[in-house]
Amino acid sequence: MQDWHRIAAAAEFAENGMRAFVLAGRDIVVGRSREGWFALDDLCTHGYARMSEGRLRGCRLICPLHGASFDVRDGRVLGAPATAALGTHEVRVLDEFVEVCLGSGAPVAGTPLAGS
Repeated sequence: MQDWHRIAAAAEFAENGMRAFVLAGRDIVVGRSREGWFALDDLCTHGYARMSEGRLRGCRLICPLHGASFDVRDGRVLGAPATAALGTHEVRVLDEFVEVCLGSGAPVAGTPLAGS
């Protein structure tokens, strides 16, 4: 059984907007890119900066500390210096509210950059 957490009204998120949340003691960032909703772990795997303070450029989330970038669709690393992906979580919109299921996505942590 999946445990869904209702976090906010969908209308509270602008396209290309994101917000930080703590769910069950876990820091996550939830947002809406041009391709849809995403939920990722909120700490960069390289420098432990808050990804929710980073920049969202399409489907690329850029770390505010060292500029590492990640794909919001699957958490994979798109640009150095990070070498490990962000954990992902399933997101849905139900009755106009955004809900997140922790740990239900397909985290690909440990996936190295090409050529690393």
